[in-house]
Amino acid sequence: MKKHYRHETDCLNCGTELQGHFCHVCGQENLEMKESFGHMLNHAISDYFHFDYQFFHTLKPLFAKPGKLTVDYLAGRRMQYLHPVKMYIFISLVFFVLFFQLNGTNGVYITEGKENGVHQLKDTIKTSLLTDIDNDSSLSPEEKKRAKAVVAPYLPASSQKADTAKHKTGKPELNKDEDSGDEGNFTTYLGDKDAKNYDEYLANQSKLASAERDGFFTSYLKKKSFDWKNHGKNAQEILIESIKHNLPKVMFVILPLFALILKVAFRRNHKLYVEHIIYSIHLHCFLFLFLTLTLLIQAVMPNSIEKAVGDWLQLVTLGVFAWYIYRSLRVVYQRSRWRTVSKMIGVSIMYFLTSICCFFIFLVIIALTSV
Repeated sequence: MKKHYRHETDCLNCGTELQGHFCHVCGQENLEMKESFGHMLNHAISDYFHFDYQFFHTLKPLFAKPGKLTVDYLAGRRMQYLHPVKMYIFISLVFFVLFFQLNGTNGVYITEGKENGVHQLKDTIKTSLLTDIDNDSSLSPEEKKRAKAVVAPYLPASSQKADTAKHKTGKPELNKDEDSGDEGNFTTYLGDKDAKNYDEYLANQSKLASAERDGFFTSYLKKKSFDWKNHGKNAQEILIESIKHNLPKVMFVILPLFALILKVAFRRNHKLYVEHIIYSIHLHCFLFLFLTLTLLIQAVMPNSIEKAVGDWLQLVTLGVFAWYIYRSLRVVYQRSRWRTVSKMIGVSIMYFLTSICCFFIFLVIIALTSV
């Protein structure tokens, strides 16, 4: 569809006198503002396919020629390639959506809940047999003993222990799982051992002398721990959902930190910090895109084949990553083979340690802000 340009030669955005269809100062196109719906739709489609063209044109050097995309971009050859930040946002969005979709945990919780319910029902039925035997006055002690011997192999271990304790002490043994209520849940160790809730904790604190009371930071941590504990078994799901929503943000924060590591490691190249950021973005785009392809392959692969080749696929992925990082560093920073290998090892170690620190801080922030 033909574009409708204005006859006037002044830029509507900045007022500069035009010498063509585009303003040489701000770059705005001199289009007629009162356009029809058809023209507006045409512009939207054109912008979409322009993005589509740039994206697929960017993939070729990104995959086939490690480091070339960064070199071309830093040399000023940019029109044919998608902007690094746009590409990172798009690829990382696709990766994380696919990753969490294929590695969901809701089904696990449902399955575990059903299995626990079945086991509890079986335990209740089996335990009731012992009670019926004990309460049956028509049976002699010897007959009760023989009846329990018949039932014992089918009873859960906890019921047998409770029955044994009852005969030895005359009192039934308390079930630790029933007494704790939250056994196996990570909220079991939260809160305060001398208080059941935050209000009780504050009441206990008010009875202490001012010098013996917890400070503001400790009191705040206690409050948050009680908040988590109040959610009970749902706390784990809340934590996982918070990680899902914030993990892409953490990876975005790691990008400039990785660029800072590169800045220090390759300081003799005298590159600007932003140039290291461009390389960092391109490298992570490749990693996310390759992992996306790996996830898709695993998703369509039958379980029998996946179990057989799963370990090999992970090994191949690590090998591809190592080769790609080496080649891209060699192309971008122009160092010798062994110098590049030594730099790659050092940068990888620092990147690993930095990532651990970021994820730890990230988990602390989630714990303090998610409830």
